[in-house]
Amino acid sequence: MGLNKLIKQCAKNDQRAQKEIYQLFAGKLFSICLKYSKNKQEAQDNFQDGFITIFNKIGQFNFEGSFEGWIKRVMVNTILLKYRKKTVLNIVTEEIPDEVIVDVDDDEISLDFLLNLIQELPDRYRMVFNLYVLDGCSHKEISEMMQIAEGTSKSNLARARAILKQKIEIHQSGQQSV
Repeated sequence: MGLNKLIKQCAKNDQRAQKEIYQLFAGKLFSICLKYSKNKQEAQDNFQDGFITIFNKIGQFNFEGSFEGWIKRVMVNTILLKYRKKTVLNIVTEEIPDEVIVDVDDDEISLDFLLNLIQELPDRYRMVFNLYVLDGCSHKEISEMMQIAEGTSKSNLARARAILKQKIEIHQSGQQSV
């Protein structure tokens, strides 16, 4: 069955079509959930909630543009909505440079290690970092999605980068002394 037909069948709550859509996109969507979650359990919860939202809203897909892009955006928006509902926003006022440069030797840092470091960031820093660095959103887009000021987005990104830089430097200095 073609993707367009699967989408139309999903809009009619066809469970076989939903299962096929799930199987087609589960891996990519779960990796998004891991990126935006602080641990695997939270990622699994976000993944489940995101798929429920996708299947509830699949009738709104208008067959313009990429379906994969659409479901990824629904997944990210579902996670951000959960985050906004549970988060009390704290304003960060410290001065941090716009750019933090991290000198990373690719042989020393694995992708899994970096993902773990990102997952350890405080929720807001992690969300802003992922949206800006990994998804290419502007600070204006982030401020609208997260309902924060653009300056707060910039500050959170800078703080996230500073934390990651510090953890990477600690890790690298520990490896060099061994």
